[in-house]
Amino acid sequence: MYSQIAANKRKSWLLLVGFVLFVSALGYVLTMAFGRPGLFVPVFIFTVVYAAISYFASAQIALAMSGARPIEKKDAPELYRVVENLSIAAGLPMPKVYIIDDPSPNAFATGRDPQHAVVAVTTGILQKLEKPELEGVIAHELSHVGNYDIRFMALVVALVSVVALLSDLFLRLSFWSSFDDDERENSNPALLAVGILGAILAPLVATLVQLAISRRREYLADASGALLTRYPEGLARALAKISQDPRGLEHVNSATASLYIANPLKGRRAGLAQTLSNLFSTHPPTEERIRRLQEMEIKV
Repeated sequence: MYSQIAANKRKSWLLLVGFVLFVSALGYVLTMAFGRPGLFVPVFIFTVVYAAISYFASAQIALAMSGARPIEKKDAPELYRVVENLSIAAGLPMPKVYIIDDPSPNAFATGRDPQHAVVAVTTGILQKLEKPELEGVIAHELSHVGNYDIRFMALVVALVSVVALLSDLFLRLSFWSSFDDDERENSNPALLAVGILGAILAPLVATLVQLAISRRREYLADASGALLTRYPEGLARALAKISQDPRGLEHVNSATASLYIANPLKGRRAGLAQTLSNLFSTHPPTEERIRRLQEMEIKV
């Protein structure tokens, strides 16, 4: 686990460096394509500030979008005790606890580090899960906190948002410049073509990278959570119950879907979209997660 924490911290710094380089390259292409090199610095500063705000406000944004409300021990004593006991066992600070009023069973953790962590669960998960299953879910979410997955994913979400914003800006400018004689005269056709292609592909590539990272971290959190409770079957049973519930969450979208323990968007795809859903899924197959947990039972 300690090697994973160290690796996540290194990857967070590498991600930041890579982001600065990528934004610099994209900003350069964007400004040079329209013959406006003087715009490079303002565009760069804006994207960095936007990413920083998104990162530091990521937890509050996720909680607001999910409709979560904070609770105290008296509001849900069993849930609070489970979070409290497992936090002590994991050597983590007690996170803030939130509840989402939704019958669909699900949960997520967010924040930029263990000192600013939040664990949120739906009312559906409290109604449907037995105590060992609830402990498995909370242990999974605390593993995201302890492994610094929450920081890494907050960075990823913030940077993917910036890439999407820059790409959208570039495509809009490209569209309007086609009607402006002065803009056409100042623009560089070769760079403009490269920019348009990059603007189309960059959000797709960034999203696929985000989803691949999210799926891998779910496996790691499953394993870490099972080791924390010493009872992999609890989490396996919880995942089975969550996956069998046909309802998706009411207040959720693709921006926050990767935070949850299980895909909260289920039931919203059909036809070709359902066929392609595995490629763009925020989570690995539940059956595979359960199989790995059940195999762990022999080793614990």
